Amino acid sequence: MFRDFSASAAFMGVIAAFVGFASSFAVVLQGLDAVGATAAQAASGLMAIAVAKGVAAIAMSARTRIPIAFAWSTPGAALLVTTGALPGGFAEAVGAFVMCSALLVLTGLWKPLAGLVGRIPAPLANAMLAGVLLGLCLAPFRAIEFNPAWGLPILAGWILGRRLHPLLAVPAALAAFVAVILLGVRPDAAALRGLPLLTGPVLVAPVFTAGAFVGLALPLYIVTMAGQNLPGAAVLRAHGYDRAAGPDIAASGFASVLAAPFGGHAANYAAITAALCVGAEAHPDPARRYWAAIVAGLCYVALGLLAGAATAFVGLAPQILIQAVGGVALFGAFSAAALAAFRDAEDREASAVTFLLTASGAAFLGVSGAFWGLLAGGAMLAIRRRLSPVSSASPAPADVAPRPRGTG
Repeated sequence: MFRDFSASAAFMGVIAAFVGFASSFAVVLQGLDAVGATAAQAASGLMAIAVAKGVAAIAMSARTRIPIAFAWSTPGAALLVTTGALPGGFAEAVGAFVMCSALLVLTGLWKPLAGLVGRIPAPLANAMLAGVLLGLCLAPFRAIEFNPAWGLPILAGWILGRRLHPLLAVPAALAAFVAVILLGVRPDAAALRGLPLLTGPVLVAPVFTAGAFVGLALPLYIVTMAGQNLPGAAVLRAHGYDRAAGPDIAASGFASVLAAPFGGHAANYAAITAALCVGAEAHPDPARRYWAAIVAGLCYVALGLLAGAATAFVGLAPQILIQAVGGVALFGAFSAAALAAFRDAEDREASAVTFLLTASGAAFLGVSGAFWGLLAGGAMLAIRRRLSPVSSASPAPADVAPRPRGTG
């Protein structure tokens, strides 16, 4: 095993971990804060999920000799922001994290459940994801309206970083965020000196309710599967690693179960950062690229232990700046989800209903808009498909070509 180690794989593993952590840790902190976590609980949650995904990547990559990279659920963290606090507080949210993690384990071990998730129409799943992300993606522009001197540098950093290389976009925005805090917000020097370098785990006893399952656990599971696990499995297959996804999804779910009582929301396949570990840049020999995922896992563990410092530093910034840096990190995910949601004209109206209801943040009966959006869009799609044979049998206007059969 150690004979397969290479400097190129180690370098790509470090880059993958840095990009994966820096690009979205602010979204994770914001999501945990939104569902009621204290600063200490949010730091614990960030640490727990970072360590969990790191250990899972090390274990699975070393066992299979395949570069299996894991990440936290960034779409899931965005969902936490739109869902907000549950009636039972953070303990009820932790219960939802545990239930979502159990669903991930079950998905990996029981193929029919994975098949059921795969039957959710892709346009609706992407419309729900786009609706979840919309509010956060608007935050950079709200920050510019609030204070152009604070908001513009973050957006400019993202644009300039992307101009150099897409992977540099979010780190550049994060660097601008740090500069704005130090030069624009100007926190007290004593506050900077008092930042903790390490954080300790904070155990939260989970509270399980039906409302938390339907309103948070189920939507979190769906966006994690649709937004992370399915694309992540596709990345592995595209690079020649023909491997069943079940054991890896089960491993990520088991890691999530262990992280959940400490505030971790969900771990899953990596997608964008996985491409850094599985490509030829890691090593010309595909059989030796697994070290990139192992090194990335080691780096995630190290970064997770520094979650307290990251949380404390972010806490020095106004909330609108935290939202802004999280928003630019999600521009790419939003554009991809929106494109996939509205590409097919046949399903466009159902996707619009799902997208708008999810983005509204409206909650009925204590259940988040993400669930109702998916349900409403699914009902509309089912009605359209049920009625389409009738409409296709009707004579078409003379100046309109009849629709081909079977496209409904």
